[in-house]
Parts: sequence; C-alpha cells; structure tokens
Amino acid sequence: MLEHPGFGVMLKWLLDRRELSAQELADRAGLAADEVRAVLAGESPGEVLLRRLAPVLGFHAVDLFILAGWAVPDDLAPLDAAAAKWATSTVTDVVRLPEVGRCELLRLIRALPQQERRSSFAPRPLMPLDGGPGAWVIRMLQYRNLNWMGMAKALAFVTPTYLSAATYGVIGSGRKELTPRLVTDVAALLGIDAYELAVLTGVSLREVPPPPSPEAVDAAALLWEARRLSAVQTRHVSELARSLRADSDVSR
Repeated sequence: MLEHPGFGVMLKWLLDRRELSAQELADRAGLAADEVRAVLAGESPGEVLLRRLAPVLGFHAVDLFILAGWAVPDDLAPLDAAAAKWATSTVTDVVRLPEVGRCELLRLIRALPQQERRSSFAPRPLMPLDGGPGAWVIRMLQYRNLNWMGMAKALAFVTPTYLSAATYGVIGSGRKELTPRLVTDVAALLGIDAYELAVLTGVSLREVPPPPSPEAVDAAALLWEARRLSAVQTRHVSELARSLRADSDVSR
C-alpha cells in the first residue's frame, strides 16, 4: 500500500499547479495565511479549512475530506443510502440520451425539493477498505451513492472500463493497484481532473488524458446532484430517464 504523503504535500502540489501562493489561497478561502502554511508544513487540516479550501481548489468538499483521510461529515454525505439502486440505473439510461434529454433530467433533479435526512450515511463494503489510494477513489464513488455493482455498471456504460463488481472491492481493500486507465475513467465519473487525480493517488500517466466525453460530464453532474435526493425521488428520476430513453429510441 502506498503510504499517505500527507495532505500538506497534496495541497502544495495543487497550489503549484494553480500558481497560487499560500497567502492567495488563504485570502480566497477566507482563512488566515498561517493556517494554510501550517498545513503545508505537515499539520493536519481541520474541518473548517477543508470546507473552505474545496471551492477555491475546484474540488467537492467530500473529496478533500477523503483525500485528507478524514471521516466525511453527515451533511456532506448522500441523503439516502437506499437511493443507490436507482442512481445506477439512472446513469445507465441517461448516457444513452441525446444532450437535450440529459439537460432536461439534470434540470429536474436540481428542481426537486430537499427532504429531511432521516439517518446517517454509512456505506457498507463487502470487504474493509484500507487507507490507500484505491480506497480513496472507491470511497469517492460510494459518496456518489454507488455500491460495488453500481460502480461496475456506471463505469462500463460511461467509460471504457469494464470490471466485475467484486474487483472494486478488491481495489478498495488495497489488494489490486489502481491503473492509469481506471484512474482516468473514475475521474470522469467523479468530475475530477484525471491528471490531478492520478498525481494525488500516485499513479503515473504517460500523457495527459483527453477531456471526458459530454456523456461522462453529464453523468458525473447527475450523480453529484442526485446525492441530495431520497430513494423515492431517485426512483422517480430513474423511471423518467428510462421513459425519455424509450422515447429517444423510438424517434431514431
């Protein structure tokens, strides 16, 4: 297992890539420069700092928590773990829609009312996750409401990666290393820059990967937006996606 380099090392690389100084980052994030410098020097980041850094760095806060090795707070987790079943089928249908259909579905998801959280989000892996890079990317996918089977189906429909559901558990447990292909494709589904995810997880890419397809971009946005929906709402969205796909297939 690759030893965690420390969040300060990750942050320094991200700052260098964005050509930002510690002072500039602190100013944009509403933090004291000494707080940022302390993390760069090796101090563990606090919750407030991670939340404020995320939008400035162009990351979702939940992903920074995972990269830093922190537990994800409840308010950053998906609303309803039971929605995973429908989230997967929505993705597999939406990527086969024309652009107008994908946009329509995204507008619907964003317009749905936020319901009350009734329980903590606790994804239950079939095998324990280790603390390495494989576990980081698997946790990020879990926090998009994808279980092992959901990961296998979503990635197979959205990207060239075709792996069994059990393989994602093996990757998360650290018994199978991340590959450049998998990191690139997972990044597309997460809405993260593939080159940055590769560097942060210690995976070497021979060349900068091309941008993800429009379908992958929309699938990533859909997964992210659907995190705040209940299982009932997600099922409704899934049924609508299937209906739109059926209509699209007929019109061809």
